[in-house]
Amino acid sequence: MADWVSGSVVHIDNWKDNLFSLRIHAPVRPFTAGQFAKLALDIDGERFQRAYSYVNSPDNPDLEFYLVTVNEGKLSPKLRALKIGDKLLITQDAAGFFVLDEIPDCSTLWMLSTGTAIGPFLSILQQGIDLERFNHIVLVHAVRYSEDLSYLPLMRELEKRYNGKLRIQTVVSREQNAESLTGRVPALIENGQLESSVGLTISAESSHVMLCGNPQMVKDTQRLLQEQRHMSKHLRRKPGHITSEQYW
Repeated sequence: MADWVSGSVVHIDNWKDNLFSLRIHAPVRPFTAGQFAKLALDIDGERFQRAYSYVNSPDNPDLEFYLVTVNEGKLSPKLRALKIGDKLLITQDAAGFFVLDEIPDCSTLWMLSTGTAIGPFLSILQQGIDLERFNHIVLVHAVRYSEDLSYLPLMRELEKRYNGKLRIQTVVSREQNAESLTGRVPALIENGQLESSVGLTISAESSHVMLCGNPQMVKDTQRLLQEQRHMSKHLRRKPGHITSEQYW
């Protein structure tokens, strides 16, 4: 059973109608970059909860979460309506194994995300611990429209901070953008556009791929890499090349 603690909203970023970020102060226990917590509200005597990845580095007391509003949802519209100073519930302990400790050494670490699932990657990169064992890191953020790239300024800051080690690639599926690739992540891997754009190759010999986001993207990309690149799912008992986060 989860241990819940009370948190206070200290900052809100309203990126667009259905995208927003909350920063919370709460007495949570230390977490590992890449993990998630559950946020909850008690509504009419019933507790509604959902898992969200931490965006902030574990050494930052501002607990940040990136959310999408589901209009018919029970929780997200209520979270969207919160104001600074309002209270909500958060699990005291984080969960999940989408962390660098679980990733084997490789030359190139690929971080592939869609939508709000860029959160764990931003947490990992902002902390910057245990990344020296990778020669290259590629962060891919795939969205529907350019205006959905809420954290692009932070991504560019991180790109500069890593001084050539980190390569950023944005993907937009429903419009043309001169600075982004157009399409879906699996298709851009299959046709070679993603690798051509960043100048690196996805292979079982040199790469590990972390997948987080839309379940269909995760499923399709994993299948493609298994069938065409001879890469396997990474398990503790059987090391492989693909790690995915699933908390839907």
